[in-house]
Amino acid sequence: MKKKMKIKKMKKKKIKLKKQKKKKKKEKKKKEKKKKKEEKKKKKKEEEEEEEQKKKKKR
Repeated sequence: MKKKMKIKKMKKKKIKLKKQKKKKKKEKKKKEKKKKKEEKKKKKKEEEEEEEQKKKKKR
């Protein structure tokens, strides 16, 4: 009887751990995506500024 309980608890623990791992992975992916988006935005802004500079120089 006690042994069965232990096994059940172990299984629950394992499932919990699995879920946590999955969650962490998801969080990480989300962060990566956000970071990439930010970088893209930054790059675009820099390129636009460069274009502005070039236009000013031509005048």
